[in-house]
Amino acid sequence: MRPILMKGHERPLTFLKYNREGDLLFSCGKDHIPTVWFADNGERLGTYRGHNGAVWSCDVSWDSMLLITGSADQSAKLWNVQTGQQFFTFNFDSPARAVDFAVGDKLAVITTDPFMGHTSSIQVKRIATDPEDQTAESVLVIKGPQGRINRAVWGPLNHTIISAGEDTVIRVWDSETGKLLNESDKELGHRKPITSLSKSADGSHFITGALDKSAKLWDTRTLTLIKTYVTERPVNAVAMSPLVDHVVLGGGQDASAVTTTDHRAGKFEAKFFDKILQAEIGGVKGHFGPINALAFNPDGKSFSSGGEDGYIRLHPFDADYFDIKI
Repeated sequence: MRPILMKGHERPLTFLKYNREGDLLFSCGKDHIPTVWFADNGERLGTYRGHNGAVWSCDVSWDSMLLITGSADQSAKLWNVQTGQQFFTFNFDSPARAVDFAVGDKLAVITTDPFMGHTSSIQVKRIATDPEDQTAESVLVIKGPQGRINRAVWGPLNHTIISAGEDTVIRVWDSETGKLLNESDKELGHRKPITSLSKSADGSHFITGALDKSAKLWDTRTLTLIKTYVTERPVNAVAMSPLVDHVVLGGGQDASAVTTTDHRAGKFEAKFFDKILQAEIGGVKGHFGPINALAFNPDGKSFSSGGEDGYIRLHPFDADYFDIKI
């Protein structure tokens, strides 16, 4: 499994996202410039210039024509994937954090951070078919969770929005009324801030990672805890294979706590776990800082990781990988 090393960001990576076909990989970082790469060879295809702060997350539409990004510059932007042109900017009173297109790409959810007296919020925007018709109005604004909301994604059939963040609680909201429908059991849930959330390919379950050195698998509809994966370092990123029953966790000490460049000291490898048996099955080393972002290619034949070191590592799997059994 010889990785392809991709260097295009000047500062730490924050998020990685493949398009539906798996031929493009989008990356976000603290250097303000979202970037798109060819997912097969790691060649840089282009950049999206216009943000003035760290870009925390992104999502790409079903047809790979539209990109949405959320940034610390208090805006979320819509881009033409092919040309890099900005379509529209949603401006907020605080940093924009998580972004996610609904199925059908007619709506997008955007979270904003607590900032200067403003509480965190979950906002739903209508995405116009014609860019000329795009407006800034929110069709729904949800306020309530304390602290930063690090992730918000759409539930099945766009009926719900699932959010998670600093207050350790996963919540399910009605996407039309904003009513709180369900929240995770505090006894079973995470003990420290939730950093990441990733849905399964069919949307029936999702995985969360947290600073309590664990990841947890949940049923999307009932919020029943299914599995827990325990590791020895804070978890910054999680992903699930769409092909085999594997989950991968990434993290490491906070960069400020690392006193050596030895990658073993900070435990900066991506750890693979058997999704069903919850046992660790292997690790992939390479980053010289905490892993902040993980994503599986939709074909399941490779995955990518983005680190505090500014590098993206694209890992194609050997044939042997698919024969791993416990």
